[in-house]
Amino acid sequence: MAKADTNVSFSHTEFILFGFPGISQSRHWLFFPFFFIYLEILMGNFLIIYRIWVEKSLHFPMYSLICLLFAVNISCTTAIVPNMLMGLFGLDHISLGSCLFQMFFIYTAVILESTVLLIMALDRYLAICRPLRYHNLMNTHLVGQLFLIGLVESSIFSSPIIIVASQVYFCRSNIIWNFACENMVLLNLACGDISQIQLVGLMVRILVTAMDISLLLVSYLYIFHSTMKIARGKALHKTLHTCSTHLIVVVLNYSCGLLSSILYRMPISINVQNLFSAIYYLFPATIHPFIYGYRMKEIRMCLVKSWKIN
Repeated sequence: MAKADTNVSFSHTEFILFGFPGISQSRHWLFFPFFFIYLEILMGNFLIIYRIWVEKSLHFPMYSLICLLFAVNISCTTAIVPNMLMGLFGLDHISLGSCLFQMFFIYTAVILESTVLLIMALDRYLAICRPLRYHNLMNTHLVGQLFLIGLVESSIFSSPIIIVASQVYFCRSNIIWNFACENMVLLNLACGDISQIQLVGLMVRILVTAMDISLLLVSYLYIFHSTMKIARGKALHKTLHTCSTHLIVVVLNYSCGLLSSILYRMPISINVQNLFSAIYYLFPATIHPFIYGYRMKEIRMCLVKSWKIN
């Protein structure tokens, strides 16, 4: 693809990540809340992964998928928060190569998280709609294969955004008004007409989101249709409770992403945009361990048992 402006010979190769410019003189105080949020993400997600790993009674596809979701949570936040924390103390310079790598890692993790949620919906569909064949169709080996396919797919979908961004001349400024390298924020520093480049990023995002949401809706329509036909009383309640946990996580993730996208396109303060961008990346990973730890009895009992032993 052509560069944004072929008449420009100069392009920045180093940038400054300047998140929350409205409080530039005191932004170092943000280090502590973001550090403790990141610490909670690491401890909460690793704790659930560890308990599922050591508890043999939880070695089932559904719990393996929860571990994979939490591993993606940790990966995505680790790609963002350490750089953010250093930037809050003035260590905010980043090379173009590092910026593009961070962008690729973040977008790959975000798309992969959506894929894991989709595999979770498939797991629930097979468990409820095909219970007699569930153990033949769904196992940890298949979960691993689907996850690897999702990893390759998310990398392929992320690549056009990075390739296009790497072809752009950045001559306006080298200050990125954000705490992380995001496609739209970085392209705002490009020269010339970038409408076609922005269209590529928008099409990738719409394609991935629309495809995953459509498949999720179809799977849950089948689940609820089958549930209403075969389940009654406590069985119905248990089935709906299991599905509702996954649905809460799905709604939480997609609503945070949608809210962040809407606010980015509104004429509001950069600080507000960055705040909701941080919520989009950090809040789901922060709350996931609490949702699964509280709503899934098997995980809750394993956590209680480990605390009693200690």
